[in-house]
Amino acid sequence: MLQNQKNPRCLYDQCFQTCSEIQDMEVVQVSKALEETHLSSYPVMPGSSEEAPDAGQPSTPESHQSFCSSSIAITTTSSSELNEGSRSQEEDSTSWAGPDPRNVPIDALDKKVISLVNFMLFKYHMKEPVTKADMKIVIKEYEDHFTEIFLRASEHMEMVFGLDVKRVDPINHCYGLFIKLGLTYDGVLDGEEGMPKTGILIFILGVIFMKGNSATEEEVWEALNLTGIYAGRKHAIFGEPRKLITKDFVKEKYLEYRQVANRDPAQFEFLWGPRAHAETTKMKVLEMLAKFHGTDPSSFPSQYEEALQDEEERARARISARSVSASVATASSRAKSIHFSLS
Repeated sequence: MLQNQKNPRCLYDQCFQTCSEIQDMEVVQVSKALEETHLSSYPVMPGSSEEAPDAGQPSTPESHQSFCSSSIAITTTSSSELNEGSRSQEEDSTSWAGPDPRNVPIDALDKKVISLVNFMLFKYHMKEPVTKADMKIVIKEYEDHFTEIFLRASEHMEMVFGLDVKRVDPINHCYGLFIKLGLTYDGVLDGEEGMPKTGILIFILGVIFMKGNSATEEEVWEALNLTGIYAGRKHAIFGEPRKLITKDFVKEKYLEYRQVANRDPAQFEFLWGPRAHAETTKMKVLEMLAKFHGTDPSSFPSQYEEALQDEEERARARISARSVSASVATASSRAKSIHFSLS
């Protein structure tokens, strides 16, 4: 288990703090580091550095696609597929176990984690898979500590950006980047180069659920402040958070933002929007929250019971829908038979 997982209460904050350093690093410094690893054609973020000659590249997008599907990088998957991918990743990582990372300066590993996160983000934007071979080139002289760096980078991708790193090709050690919890929106508009913002959306959905399915604006910002995100203060990853939360997420129907009735002075609250209800479930969000805290969903009894009821209702709804579809199909088939017999 990673050291920061032993203190789960601080895990989410640590991820935000570490990944915020991505924007603090000078582009020229990171570009130079990538150039030294023969990956200068993979900038920190698209457009942040000039393209370099093809010589020395570990592989091209075409070579990636020769053994990895080009459509796997950005997609949604079923929970069973994600669970299977998680097990595969864990097994794969175990086989890569290297020396004790305590023998290496912490700041050196931190920089490699940031470099690998940058690389994963770029591949995500390019809708390309990530290979073990390229990741090992990124971390270069710390290849012996691949497991520690890879798991920490994957953890940041999950908790900050809301992306899962899942093994999709066990033979070639190829990984896809998937939006978590069944969500289909990452907060990046087509044609833009911003960072994925699904992580903060999942965090807010969790706050709303834990507050009884509605959370006041003050409660949401109080929770976000603990992670270093403040209204009116531009964030390195999420931009202007108030606009993102009260405008963008509301426009995409993931959040509902409304005024609370009969309150003076005026007060506003957040609820799950229809798209959140359609794409994810209370149980998935609760499982994510439990992971943040290093526990399991049943550790939150009232929310766990509510999530179970929600799962049961959804199951009944699916059964009912299939029953209606079968009835309609049967009726249609009978009608066609009668029509043909009369003709």
